[in-house]
Amino acid sequence: MSVLTMEQMGEAVATASRTARELPPSMVERMTLILDLFTTRRTWLGLEDIVQATGLPRSTTHRILEQLVRLEWIEHGNAGYGLGRRSLVLGGGAGDHADLRSAASPYLHDLLLKTGAVIHLAVLEEGRVRYLDKLGGRFAAAVPSRVGGSAPAHCTGLGKAMLAWLEPEQVDELVGSELPARTAATIADLDVLHGELARVRARGGLALERGECYPDIACVAAAVRGPRGPVGSISVVAAASTTLERMAPLVVSAARRIAADLFPDVDARSRRLNVVD
Repeated sequence: MSVLTMEQMGEAVATASRTARELPPSMVERMTLILDLFTTRRTWLGLEDIVQATGLPRSTTHRILEQLVRLEWIEHGNAGYGLGRRSLVLGGGAGDHADLRSAASPYLHDLLLKTGAVIHLAVLEEGRVRYLDKLGGRFAAAVPSRVGGSAPAHCTGLGKAMLAWLEPEQVDELVGSELPARTAATIADLDVLHGELARVRARGGLALERGECYPDIACVAAAVRGPRGPVGSISVVAAASTTLERMAPLVVSAARRIAADLFPDVDARSRRLNVVD
């Protein structure tokens, strides 16, 4: 058995002391060290990124991340780790949707110029869509929607565009078993709604709605998708007699561009991992 000299023992103690100073001693400090890496709601990091940035052991990092995910401070998806529900609510990022509105603004105006129709931006809240923005054309006065107002998700193109990317169980929980009929064209059966959502996915995320929420009004919509699912949706609205299909590529393209601007790191990471649809 080898015996350490006094000099070697001194070096070992010094190394241990440096390590103790460099690595936060408590679990709370280590959790904080990890959480500090997520500077915005757009930040998504892989496990190795977090290990390298914090200097924590890989096993320790993974164990802390699992606890943070379980407690909803962090979320885990294909793109890695990002801020969870609790972090966003605590930081005020879950309610005002300022990032989404800012990213969407130029594309909404571009859609207005190209289509001359009414343009909506909305988010999904408890089975309803809430309108964040409405850009008018000549038809705007005929569309009853208003910024800050809401409508049932199951009978709007905006809502169906977002519901299509949720798990069926989530959809059931959000919309409920009884779907109120706004018009004669409203989908009022849950099984029929799931069939419609399957068609939205088959069209690459394009949702169509004609007279389901308001009579004589139709829209084409697409979701803005983030690493945790849909973060919002946009739509082009016009009279029910309008051929909206020709506007569909513009809507889908705008939604994807908004998502790319909102989540640039995720977009690049997803391309590398081949997880983009």
